[in-house]
Amino acid sequence: MKKKLQSLLIIATALIISAQLNAQAKDNTARMNMFISSLMSKMTLEEKIGQMNLPSAWDFTTGTATNSDIGNNVKKGNVGGLFNIKGIEKIKAIQKIAVEESRLKIPLLFGMDVIHGYETTFPIPLGVSATWDMAAIEKSARIAAVEASADGINWTFSPMVDISHDPRWGRVSEGNGEDPYLGSQIAKAMIKGYQGSLTKNNEILACVKHYALYGAPEGGRDYNTVDMSHIRMYNEYFPPYKAAVDAGVGSVMASFNEVDGIPATANKWLMTDVLRKQWGFKGFVVTDYTGINEMIDHGMGNLQTVSALALKAGIDMDMVGEGFLKTLKKSFSEKKITSAEIDLACRRVLEAKYKLGLFEDPYKFLDAQRAKTEIYTSEHRKIAREITAQSFVLLKNKGNVLPLKKAGKIALIGPLADAANNMAGTWSVATVQNRSVSVLAGLKEAVGNKAEVLYAKGSNLTENATLEENATMFGKSLNRDPRPAEEIRQEAIKIAEQSDVIIAALGESAEMSGEASSRSNIGIPMVQQQLLKALIKTGKPVVLLLFTGRPLTLTWEDKNVSAILNAWLAGSEAGNAIADVVFGDVNPSGKITMTFPQNVGQIPIYYAHKNTGRPLEEGKWFSKFRSNYLDVSNDPLYPFGYGLGYSAFEYGNLNLSQTNLKGNQTIKATITITNKGKYDGAEVVQLYIRDKVGSITRPVKELKGFQKIWIKAGETKTAQFNITTDDLKFYNNALKYDWESGEFDIMIGANSRDVKIQKITWNK
Repeated sequence: MKKKLQSLLIIATALIISAQLNAQAKDNTARMNMFISSLMSKMTLEEKIGQMNLPSAWDFTTGTATNSDIGNNVKKGNVGGLFNIKGIEKIKAIQKIAVEESRLKIPLLFGMDVIHGYETTFPIPLGVSATWDMAAIEKSARIAAVEASADGINWTFSPMVDISHDPRWGRVSEGNGEDPYLGSQIAKAMIKGYQGSLTKNNEILACVKHYALYGAPEGGRDYNTVDMSHIRMYNEYFPPYKAAVDAGVGSVMASFNEVDGIPATANKWLMTDVLRKQWGFKGFVVTDYTGINEMIDHGMGNLQTVSALALKAGIDMDMVGEGFLKTLKKSFSEKKITSAEIDLACRRVLEAKYKLGLFEDPYKFLDAQRAKTEIYTSEHRKIAREITAQSFVLLKNKGNVLPLKKAGKIALIGPLADAANNMAGTWSVATVQNRSVSVLAGLKEAVGNKAEVLYAKGSNLTENATLEENATMFGKSLNRDPRPAEEIRQEAIKIAEQSDVIIAALGESAEMSGEASSRSNIGIPMVQQQLLKALIKTGKPVVLLLFTGRPLTLTWEDKNVSAILNAWLAGSEAGNAIADVVFGDVNPSGKITMTFPQNVGQIPIYYAHKNTGRPLEEGKWFSKFRSNYLDVSNDPLYPFGYGLGYSAFEYGNLNLSQTNLKGNQTIKATITITNKGKYDGAEVVQLYIRDKVGSITRPVKELKGFQKIWIKAGETKTAQFNITTDDLKFYNNALKYDWESGEFDIMIGANSRDVKIQKITWNK
């Protein structure tokens, strides 16, 4: 009786607190609405349009800046925010003009592409996603927000949550891979890390991008056409965007591509019907860089026409292009747009500033002391090192070559071995590039006087000087060696022959992936492959230390190299974290979040594919009149969710609490995992479900849960998943989100391929 009363008291208290919080939220919203309505009543048409203008400043650009006199435009009220500006003094000077010299003293937003860290840089997002550790991912975003806000930034254009099945597309490096469930979990973690409650001066506004479908361009070519069914949109591509909205993201960025034949920037169905009416988004929408202007080349009309289309679709802020600034007043006078449409966009921008507390304190994010003490700290670097080590994926380890001993002579060879300025990867605009730890520096620090690290470059990044120049932009040159390739290679062979083991630091430079860095051939560049083959011919054990911003085609490497450790492009602490894993101080636990193809002809390739009416029998290569290739199997080189460690994890039998269910029951699925190795380590246990009979065709399996479990050597642990009807839901042909009665396969395992299966029946 006493316990029951205690439980009732707890419930009653929770309800009271919830009611109080709801009342407080309503009161805060009412105050905000009153304040903004009062402010807007004083604004001219030009000042309202000015709030919808987002020019680029001086420090970083991805195109041509169109504003030559930022300060004057801020004073005139023509600017709602700025981006591409770094440094608290610069930002403070501009904010001072806005709040002390402009007529209405409206503060500015200050944005930046803080994609995977600020000055303390974490691995590229595709690498961070490989940790499968939501707490770590949230922490990385929290540190990024702390550092950025300490330097005056209050808005980040992150997270990017675009689902992609095509590794040719360079921007897979900025995303979380191919899976909508995992992508949704990461989106929520990142937004929580960036935004918190949006009340403190170290919490910044997030911007989810690129809405929508940007990750599915034809041919894997950036900015290219996207075309897909609504069923596919809702089931495969929309979930991470919606998860971001559900998590309270403050802003959304429109994508460059078209959706249903209309560019996203002018797509009212996308921006208003789906985003606001269906999902309930309350923040503001900003274009991507010159997104409005680019609709002219899409064939949607002149600048005045496309600007009006964007406003009517639900775009609130124009990044760089000045289409709003230059044409909306004229469109209004010609009755092509309404004052209500301008007011709504302006209000949404002002609401964001209010929620950030900028009207209360315009200098909230301009604390000079924080700028001195909270950026690139030893504590932040320590955390970055730990998270970075978690992101590495051991793809192969024949004969347990890894971990290496800190003894003897270790040859470190390759164009990325001593390349500190490439370790942070693409979109690391705030990073001091040369401050990152190179592999050479990290290994030398780790071994001290216990071993000797011998270094040679071995090859240039590519055989083509022009290609290398394009792939090493933004101060990330690898100092191309002008000597003949054979001469550079032979120099490395001499070093290798003196060694006990070879580490070949090869792959992609920082700018071989990312925006405008699509590749038609996604193998290791030829000159590096030639170096790798020569190193293998020495007969010494070879560890391929792979740097990449995307899945690569590694069929030859997988057959011929002893060990492959994928280090992505790993950020500030790259070299130290690599040493931690290579020498066994950390047991690698990363799992890939995007399928690695055998060759580019298999692309698009992803685990959650449909079965077709003529599926190939599992385990076969070719069968006539089946869905397959003549020259390669359907199998990937490495499946989604794959990754090895220095321990061998053995999965027991899959046990289900019941196999015949009705209505809103719950299944408890359990499985034991035993660490059969000599090293303690973490294993990512993955739950997949297949809906075997549906009103529409369904994927062969879908990720529905995962747990990262720490298991000591020799220890056995049990993973448990509670499965409900929510895990069975999908969007049907009428775009209704529901589940259907039928047969299902429940699968748990170490990756999307290697799973234990149990069949169930579940009826309504």
